[in-house]
Amino acid sequence: LGICLWTFHSFSFPETLDKVDSSGIKYVEISIGQKSGTGLNDSTISQLSPDGIEKLKFMLKNKGIIAESIYLTGDGEIESWKKQFDLAKQFDVKFVTGEPPMHLWDSVDSLAGLYGMKLAIHDHWKGESIYWHPDSVLAALKGHPNFGVCADLGHWPKSGIDPVEAVKKLAGHIISIHLKDIAEFNNPKIEDVPVGTGVVNFPGVFEELKHQGFTGIIYIERDFEDQPTNLPAVMQTIKYYNEQVDKLK
Repeated sequence: LGICLWTFHSFSFPETLDKVDSSGIKYVEISIGQKSGTGLNDSTISQLSPDGIEKLKFMLKNKGIIAESIYLTGDGEIESWKKQFDLAKQFDVKFVTGEPPMHLWDSVDSLAGLYGMKLAIHDHWKGESIYWHPDSVLAALKGHPNFGVCADLGHWPKSGIDPVEAVKKLAGHIISIHLKDIAEFNNPKIEDVPVGTGVVNFPGVFEELKHQGFTGIIYIERDFEDQPTNLPAVMQTIKYYNEQVDKLK
């Protein structure tokens, strides 16, 4: 179980690490667009020099928190992706997450192989992403051995897709999960809700992941920001997740 740092995206990197530390979770996915803190002029992580990245790595180490992955936001140019893969390599992550454009599939797949890390394709909703449907993700995976899947459970319902069926369709390819819930199907405009209070059939999802022998990381993530912080929702999600997992034993 991990946390996407995007969950605390209005806070700086060091402030976010304090919240992650309070939750007891030790694994995170870095958000490349997050502010790095006043000590680094509040530059976004993507703008930092190698020395700046080393300072963030020290913060992680000091908290005993491990960055398993990083969300990349590369654009339509391969140089943008290369620069961000360089950054990911410096963070020593195991894989990267992102949504590469179709015309760069071959190039980004080659980059991932060159850097020795998989790219987990993330799914935003219909109208926002070409990856809103599992079939489009499968199309990207074909012939690209360095691609895998980051299954965002809360985004699929926005496009009218049942997360249980999507997870079944992507069996064998899922590297990570974004653990998120949504209040209703077929409404891309609504915000996410605390896990276990919306329409996602989490017992069904967890049962299917167990059936598949899934051993990847499950990241808690929230887009909506409770005030003053999402930390209570994170703690509620940890409790809910543990209760559901215990039922599978």
